[in-house]
Amino acid sequence: MSQVAVVTGASRGIGRACATLLAERGMRTVVNYRSSRAEADAVVAEISAAGGEAWAAQADVTLPADVDRMFAEVRDRWGGVDALVHNAPTPFAMGSFRDLTWEELGGKLDQEMRAAFLVTKAVVPDMVERGRGRLVYLSTGLSRRPRSGMIALGTAKAALNQFARYLAQELGPHGITANVVAPATVEETWSEERLDPALLEQMAAATPLGRLARPADVARTVAFFAGDEADFTTGSYAPVNGGLAMD
Repeated sequence: MSQVAVVTGASRGIGRACATLLAERGMRTVVNYRSSRAEADAVVAEISAAGGEAWAAQADVTLPADVDRMFAEVRDRWGGVDALVHNAPTPFAMGSFRDLTWEELGGKLDQEMRAAFLVTKAVVPDMVERGRGRLVYLSTGLSRRPRSGMIALGTAKAALNQFARYLAQELGPHGITANVVAPATVEETWSEERLDPALLEQMAAATPLGRLARPADVARTVAFFAGDEADFTTGSYAPVNGGLAMD
C-alpha cells in the first residue's frame, strides 16, 4: 500500500509543487486548501492525469474543528498519515517594529504556531503507533537573517524552527523525523505580489546561482525529508536559497 502524504496549503505555489512531486514519487496525496477549491481541484486533476492518487481536503488549519474533520476523513479513506508537509501560510503584517502593533506581531505568532500544533497533534498518535513518520515544516531564511519589514514573519518562523527541533528530540525514539525546509524568496508565491519588482531583481542578482528559488526547487528538498532517503536525518534546517546565505 502506498504511503500517504498530507500537504497543507497545497492549492498553489510551493504547496502545489510539493503535492505533485510527492504523488509523482508514489505517495497518495491529500491536497489541503482553505478557500481555493478550484485551484485545489486543478492540482488533484494534474496528479490524477499523471497516474497518481490525490483528493482535495478543505480545512482552515488554524481551526481545531476543521483539522479534526480533515484528518478523520484521511483516516477513513486511506488510514494514517506517513508524511505531513506543513506549508499553509497564515497572514502577516509587513512593516517596522515601531509601526507594528502587538495584535499584528502576536497574531502572526499565534496563528503560525496554532496551525503547526494542530496538524502535528493530528498525525503524531498514528505515527507513534506505527513506529514511523515524517514531519516537514516550511519556514523561511528570514527566521535567521532579518530583513527590513519582515519582523512578524521572521519571528513566527523562528518559533516554528525551534518547535520542529523539540519534536525531533521527543519523537525520534518512535521513528519519527522532524525537519525544516527554509527557502529564500520564491517565485510564483506571495513574494511577487507583495514585494517591489526592483527588490526581487536585486535579490536574484545577489544570489550566487543567479536567480530566485522556484517552487520545484523547494519541493525537491521537501520530498527528500518526506521519503525514505532521510531516515537518519532529523532536527535539521535546510536552506533553499541558491547560496544567498551560507550558514
